[in-house]
Amino acid sequence: MTLALTDNTLLRHKAYINGTWVEASDKDTLPVTNPANGGVIAQVARCGTQETRAAIAAAETALPLWRAKPARERAVLLRNLYQLMMEHQEDLAQILTAEQGKPLAEARGEIAYGASYFEWFGEEAKRVYGDTIPAATKDKRIVVIKQGVGVVACITPWNFPNAMLSRKMAAALAAGCTLVCKPASETPLSAFAIAELADRVGIPAGVINILAGKTAEIGEELTSNPSVRKLTFTGSTVVGKELMAACASTVKKTSMELGGNAPFIVFDDADLDAAVAGAIASKYRNAGQTCVCANRFLIQESIHDAFAEKLAQAITQFRIGDGSQDGVNFGPLINQRAVTDVNNFISDAVNKGAQAITAGKNPDPDGNFVLPTILTHVTEEMEVFRKEIFGPVAPLIKFSTEEQALRMANDTEYGLAAYFYSRDIGRIWRISEGLEYGMIGINEGIISSEAAPFGGVKESGNGREGSKYGLDDYTEIKYLCLGGIDK
Repeated sequence: MTLALTDNTLLRHKAYINGTWVEASDKDTLPVTNPANGGVIAQVARCGTQETRAAIAAAETALPLWRAKPARERAVLLRNLYQLMMEHQEDLAQILTAEQGKPLAEARGEIAYGASYFEWFGEEAKRVYGDTIPAATKDKRIVVIKQGVGVVACITPWNFPNAMLSRKMAAALAAGCTLVCKPASETPLSAFAIAELADRVGIPAGVINILAGKTAEIGEELTSNPSVRKLTFTGSTVVGKELMAACASTVKKTSMELGGNAPFIVFDDADLDAAVAGAIASKYRNAGQTCVCANRFLIQESIHDAFAEKLAQAITQFRIGDGSQDGVNFGPLINQRAVTDVNNFISDAVNKGAQAITAGKNPDPDGNFVLPTILTHVTEEMEVFRKEIFGPVAPLIKFSTEEQALRMANDTEYGLAAYFYSRDIGRIWRISEGLEYGMIGINEGIISSEAAPFGGVKESGNGREGSKYGLDDYTEIKYLCLGGIDK
């Protein structure tokens, strides 16, 4: 299939290594398909160990000059990349929708969101401050500086192929690091488009390297190669644990943004209409394929039925189909495996006594679509309570007291995002402090922002992305002790 782009050179299919677009050494390729219709968009270079080593070598060679470049100069380049992404927002959105499936309106929003990290960290690059510390003796001075950690490996998922990579790249580049990036095999085209724009703004060869292909080979090289000093990953907890273990042999710095099981709590004093609007935004964005989307809806029993009725009415407003079509605001899942997984969650719940409410019409019963669904009469024994659904399914569970809601919300190994709705200021503080999560939306269903620290606790990962804290994961602290001052 072909895309109607204003700038066709943004649709790249080769790997970007050391400032050059290259094929795999064995000329192997992998298809990138549109999840809405199965059409092949491009055949991209299927890289492996050899190409990964070349990319790491290029990043290592480019590191000294990039790290030495004044922060102001790096800031200008990142700002220019932000501007170029926004100038090409429509083409980037078209590419994103074609390979990932989300509606164009959401894709445009993701491009703006991803670009905002280059703007933000371009500004933060000039604020990587150190310290001076009073010394114990008069002949010494103590200075602390921060330096980029070195070559950084980035592994990103398919659900936000622009934004997940942009927020890692931007922070690393601002800190003076160089990059080897592996986007998901399902969605490499958005990553290649960023590389094309980075090349146009003048980011030097070797600073950014992007390749897709043989996941196991690329991952093994990134985790074992001693030239890579940090690995940052967004994806499942299972894979994150494997990568952390693999990085241990060379004691790499790691940051992990892993799985979630977000509770969405609605108390009896909440604004129900606002809570329903927040639920729609949090749960059904990207067809439920987000790590921070609401996974379990804990509804106080006195308002449960009213909330369920309003939510059921709200999901009838979705228009389901190919995200590139006008008016469509609900797209497909990424592939058939995802469809099977989500349908299995629904079947498990229904077989254990839940009732399913669905809305809309499936435009392609043989395709990758799952209708927006609500489950009522859900219990804690069902899989939808215990596991991350990653699809458009909202399980509703009743609770009676604050203490019960908090216990149920925290009854998981995950701790990425949580949401709750209440107008009681005392309750807001009690629940906010009691929830074991890294991010909490209070009377708000969308919480992501380049200015805020994104990340979780427990088995949802470590480190933070975005905000002034986002640079910390890409820097090392160096202590300088100056002696002989009084001689």
